[in-house]
Amino acid sequence: PGGSSTGPNGRFSIPGSGPLFDHYGCKTLAHTPGTSGANALTDYHCFINNGTAANPSDKYNYASVNLLETPQERTTVFLNGTYHLTDNVDVYLTGIHNKTVSGFQLAPDPLTTGGGFVISKDNLYNPFGIQFGGPGGRPAGLRLVAAGNRAAITNNVTDQFSAGFKGHFGIFDQEWNWELGSDYGHTSNISTTLGLPVVSKLNVATGPSMLVNGVPTCVRTAGDASTAIVGCVPFNPFNPYSPAQTAILQSLAAPALSNTWSQERIHHLDFNGGIFNLPAGTAQLALGASYRKEYTNNTISSDLTINPATGNCTLGSQCSSHLQGGYNVKEAYGELFLPILKDLPFVNSLNVTLSDRYSKYSTFGSTNNAAIGVEFRPIADLLLRANYNKVFRAPTVGDVFGAPISDAPKLSHDPCDYSGATNPNANNPACAGVPTGGFTNTDVAQNLQIKGIASGSKYANFPIKAEHGSTFNWGFVYSPQWVEGLSLSADLFRVKLNDTITNVGAQQVLDSCFVGVSAYCPLVHRFTSGDVGQIDFIGEPTGNVGRIDVKGADFSVKYRLPQFAFGQFAVGLDATYLGQYNQTPNPGFSNLVFHNAGHELPFGSAAQAACPDGGGVCLFPRWRALGSVTWNMGPWDASWRMRYVGKFRNGSGKADEDTFPAGQCYYSSHGDCSIHGLQLKYGARTYNDIQLGYNIEPINTRI
Repeated sequence: PGGSSTGPNGRFSIPGSGPLFDHYGCKTLAHTPGTSGANALTDYHCFINNGTAANPSDKYNYASVNLLETPQERTTVFLNGTYHLTDNVDVYLTGIHNKTVSGFQLAPDPLTTGGGFVISKDNLYNPFGIQFGGPGGRPAGLRLVAAGNRAAITNNVTDQFSAGFKGHFGIFDQEWNWELGSDYGHTSNISTTLGLPVVSKLNVATGPSMLVNGVPTCVRTAGDASTAIVGCVPFNPFNPYSPAQTAILQSLAAPALSNTWSQERIHHLDFNGGIFNLPAGTAQLALGASYRKEYTNNTISSDLTINPATGNCTLGSQCSSHLQGGYNVKEAYGELFLPILKDLPFVNSLNVTLSDRYSKYSTFGSTNNAAIGVEFRPIADLLLRANYNKVFRAPTVGDVFGAPISDAPKLSHDPCDYSGATNPNANNPACAGVPTGGFTNTDVAQNLQIKGIASGSKYANFPIKAEHGSTFNWGFVYSPQWVEGLSLSADLFRVKLNDTITNVGAQQVLDSCFVGVSAYCPLVHRFTSGDVGQIDFIGEPTGNVGRIDVKGADFSVKYRLPQFAFGQFAVGLDATYLGQYNQTPNPGFSNLVFHNAGHELPFGSAAQAACPDGGGVCLFPRWRALGSVTWNMGPWDASWRMRYVGKFRNGSGKADEDTFPAGQCYYSSHGDCSIHGLQLKYGARTYNDIQLGYNIEPINTRI
């Protein structure tokens, strides 16, 4: 049931009434390989979504040629040096240069009319006599298998240097350290993309054409041989398998270049040392200030530059655009360590740490974030600890100025899809342009892999602000003296994040507009001709996506066993229990809350912004754990590590957890690509890693 609906057999949409519809009895066709080759109507069949052995699906398995592991070559040079100027002052220099050359391979280009592809009704090979693409044209798509796979070669260079002075001095019988330094970092990424046809040139080859003296010829005016286009050979998009058609495609392809570079400059001054003595010890203070400047710029081949009005570019895939921007931040911090009590009855020690950081961003103003930590030992064996921190994260250069790039997101549903019925949401801003009576072409409504434009907030004219919140941790560490080598710990944690910064996926953009968040509505673009009301493309900006609340606990057991005649053993177990991971994508506008703990978030779900990597499929099992057993005896050592991932489920019977299992799509009468209430349950799994080593000491070698 999976795969792309843009396959090598094509996908051609015809009108829902008339002779063509009467002939086929459906509105979406595909070419039948191995037929006459004369482009007769009998060479086509109704597009097959879910095939059988006798009638294979017309969908395309792009995963079989997308590389899971990509080629890579890396070269690194490292330098670290210190020179003693005086007994109290050193000068230092650290540098690193890294060059990585890599590549990737993707499936052949999915060329669609939504990407600017047009087939003239007067194309010599067009058996249907209707236009595909362009104003008033029907939708169509073709996987350019004949052109070969898309690929790219990337050359990435990173340079980083740190230099400065550091030393120590005494004041009021206290020792202090200081450092004055500067850091510089630079990255450059040059990428050459291959295997993409120039859509504008291809459209000329699929435009009007005719036989002139028996030779297929491109013409500007249908039927007029005097308007022949010199150097143009008509392309047959309906049967592109022959060597001649492959040669045409390859002649229309062109490499495209992009070059992105970033630099960072930091100047900092830091001090730390004792300030006064207390009965329980010396109070310690750390102070510092810094100035940081970030800047990013790039150049993009004109063939890859995206058109913001259509979401397309000349090469039709891997579209991008110019990026330029930067900011600076001034910061100052202080951290104070206070040993309050020590060696008293029921108070072995009591320490308090107070800290604060002030930041002033040129783009987002100033912020102050404080923290407090307490460590209390009622007895020497037991440590009780607690920390409270305010947290803050300003949007990065990429978050704000990120260049728009094209992608192909999936939608689990379109809330405006009421095909064949009166649309009760016709007046909803998310449904602007959708006909009152529903979509005219339900076949396209069911093709929920759409065109997207991912970008920073500035390009999308989308509001963005800093992320802020708080963290709270409290727990204990118990290391009993009566069991040497044993340590037990447990900590409860809670994290609250507001206005979380992430790339907002197409599904969340659509759903947010639907529930009344007006800032998202300009990002939803629907066709105004052809398949009127269907989604043309959706902007996917970087922005703030509401609130995340996390609760859980960490547990740890470490024990080094006594020495035996047959070696030394140590065992360990670290585990985390996730009690809550709640995501509220639109606080104040919707009561929707995703209870992610214990769930898998499928690709395309509105909750996907909670994924740690910002996309793809991610898991939030209740339990994760890492167990280990290590052994060493003389030059021998061994270890056994067990990584445990607890059970989870996809989908839920609760409405506010209903994220719809991926790949379980059935189309209801309302075109809703989901099964409400369905749960797919997955068991726990454990990964085992075993290692054995031997140390050859005379030659400083370990195997």
